[in-house]
Parts: sequence; C-alpha cells; structure tokens
Amino acid sequence: MKILIIGPFPEPITGNSLVNKVVFENLPKHHSNVSVDVINTSYSSLKEDLGKLSFSKVLYYLKQYAGIIKIFSCDKLYYTSGQTFYGVLKYLPYLLVAKLLSKEIIVHIHGNFLHKEYEPLKGFKRSVFKKTLQLCDKGIVLSKSLRKNLIPFLQENKIFELENFVEDFLFENKITKKLDKLRIIYLSNLMTEKGIFDLLDSLKILNENNIEFEAKIAGGIDASVEEEIKQKLNDMPNCVDYLGLVRGEDKKRLLEWGNVFVFPTYYSMEGQPISIFEAMATGNVILTTEHAGIPDVFKEEINGFYIEKKSPNLIATRLQMMGDNMHEYIEICNRNMKEASEKYRVSTFINKLYNILNE
Repeated sequence: MKILIIGPFPEPITGNSLVNKVVFENLPKHHSNVSVDVINTSYSSLKEDLGKLSFSKVLYYLKQYAGIIKIFSCDKLYYTSGQTFYGVLKYLPYLLVAKLLSKEIIVHIHGNFLHKEYEPLKGFKRSVFKKTLQLCDKGIVLSKSLRKNLIPFLQENKIFELENFVEDFLFENKITKKLDKLRIIYLSNLMTEKGIFDLLDSLKILNENNIEFEAKIAGGIDASVEEEIKQKLNDMPNCVDYLGLVRGEDKKRLLEWGNVFVFPTYYSMEGQPISIFEAMATGNVILTTEHAGIPDVFKEEINGFYIEKKSPNLIATRLQMMGDNMHEYIEICNRNMKEASEKYRVSTFINKLYNILNE
C-alpha cells in the first residue's frame, strides 16, 4: 500500500505538522506492507491569521504543485486539509488529479472550524467548498463531537474518529511528581487565542499576591504579536522563564519538572491539543477551557479543572487555591499518567489509522 501524505510538516511545529511527521515515520515501521511519500505544504511563518492570502503564500503553494506527479505512483492520498476557504481550496488540484487517476482520498481534519467556515458561505464559494471535500472517499476527525465538521460533505459511515497521541519518549521514565509548590508550564505556540496573554496576566496577579510559584513558558511566538509578547515576558517576575522552542529531551524535562499545565485556549482552529496529552502522560494536573474537542478527552476533577476563557483573574484564583494544597492532587497526577499510557500511545494511533486506510 503506497500512501502519499500531503500537508504541513515541521517547521514550524504545530499539532498538525507533528501528526504528519509521526505518521510518516511510524506507519511503515509498524506495517511493513506500507510505503509513504510526502508533499510538504508547510508555510515557514507562524501566524495566527490563517486563511488570509498573500502574494508570497500564493507563489509558495504554486511551486508545491510540482509534487502532483507523486500522485501517479501512490495508491491512496492522505491529506490534512486546512479549515478556511483557501485552506480547503489549495488542495483541490491534488484531489482532482487523484480522482482522475481513481486514487482513494482520505482527508484528516485537525480542528473544529471547518463547519463554522462553511455554514455562512453562499453561491459559488459554498459550492466549490462543498464539492472539494466531496471528492474525498473517507474523512477522519479527532473525536465524536467534531464529526459535524465533515457531516455536510461525507456519508456518516465514511467518517472515522481518531484521537491524538503522545510520543513514546515521554513514557520512558517513571515519574514522581514534586508537589512542593506550583510548578506551572505552558507548552504550545504563543498565540493570543491560545490564551498566552491571559496566562501571563494571571501569573502577574499571583506574584502581586505573594503566592509562591515557578512558571516555564515554551513554544514558538506568533509573528503578528511577537513584540507585545516579548514585552510581556520581559515584565514577568524572575520566577517566570521563557524557554523558546523545546524538543526531545528538553521538552521531556520541562513536562516532568511541572505539576500544573495551564492551557486557556479559545483558538478558533483548535481540535484536540497534543500538548494536553503530553502533559497528562507526564503527570501534570491540567487546567484548560471547555473548548473544541477537549471535553471528549478531558473530565473535570478527573484530569484537572476547567478554567474560563479570557479570565486572568479566575485563572489566578484557581492556581492560588491549588498552590495552598498541592499535595492533594497526587491522585490526579497518577491517574493522568495511567490514562495516557493506556490510551494515547503512538502504536495505538498508527494501528487505528492503518485500519481506516485499509478499510
């Protein structure tokens, strides 16, 4: 079975690009009858204004179409579509060629914005959006509540659910969490809608209230708010460190060091953040929002606690409450490690994906 993956690969690192990387590296490793080739559609700049056209973007994607020749030698085309109008449309040339060549097409949606983009469209734009996605033979979403993103375009029995994963190296050590004080981590791209400003404001409140804590922030900075974020980080107390991009052992050490993972996202493209699974696997209490596909994999008081969107004061209040009694959360820490180990392994993800591709 020859699979052609079309979609973004690192760099920059996003949940979407990381998934494609893991599929490329592990699908043939776990299933010897599979070979994989790629067309990398990743655009170098990390910006929150997804779906907006620019001359440089158009030129970049036109160059990528040279890779269409790879479709001739594949059996199945697996692609991770964008969720905006142009994010969907840019894959149309690949899909048309694949359809002409009778190749099976599988689309994997990594968020919860596709249906929101489609619903208000009218006329030609609505028609071309729908017909593009109807070229697909199968669709994959991250969890049950996200099926609505593909229901307008595919039969329900052609839509499959596939939860995200934790990379194997994060399970290698037996972890004993230190609960001596608040050890707060944020691990994601630093974007407004990911809640980074809300978190930083909440940390400032904790410091002003003389609450003992340390915080480590890691991730790439959205270019459109880079100066503002850097200024905020410079104004933080000494107990807050920005680590930049972290990978491999550096990421592992960060996640093992922490005990509370704070992710106050309201990101419009959000699906099921891999960073939440990573924080669970390394025994952190999760503080996150009731947003997108998160409620499908996160339970209040079992994996952690919900926090309000855009509410630095309420985030600070929850953290202060936890800081007074950190030792009481050892059960959540241990439960998160056990649940992630049992449910969110790369091998589980790859085997489920193989079954979907092979169905």
